[in-house]
Amino acid sequence: MKTITVRSEDDKYKLYDYIMDVNPPMTVTIKDGVCRSSQQNKLQGLWFREVAEQLKEYTPEGYRAYCKLHFGIPIRRANDPVFKEMYDETIRSLTYEQKLSVMQVPIDLPVTRDMTVKEMSQYMNEIYQFFTGLGAELTSPKEIE
Repeated sequence: MKTITVRSEDDKYKLYDYIMDVNPPMTVTIKDGVCRSSQQNKLQGLWFREVAEQLKEYTPEGYRAYCKLHFGIPIRRANDPVFKEMYDETIRSLTYEQKLSVMQVPIDLPVTRDMTVKEMSQYMNEIYQFFTGLGAELTSPKEIE
């Protein structure tokens, strides 16, 4: 599966060229919205390091997997019928430990990387509320600006 983000007219032509080079059959899914921002990516990584330092239950990668499973999957399932179908058919029946494993390298199921800015904001708000509710002190997005 290949994800192509179109941010300009030039990108649109590149997408057209790519599609013209692929032989049918194929499935093309177009998702409206802007992909998550690099600022969101940086803040998310910082939070996982902060939580790992403070709560000491998982590594930053472990917390990333936990958040993908507990917060990201519900958002993606609610907003993306193709993702929901894939998840329900291949992952939903796995044990909790297997699901956490699928969220991490080497499999690293794409959950947040295909989110829009709006979806990623919802995801990060849920992470912030959850971990600050457990007593963790996380860098505020305003502190990053």
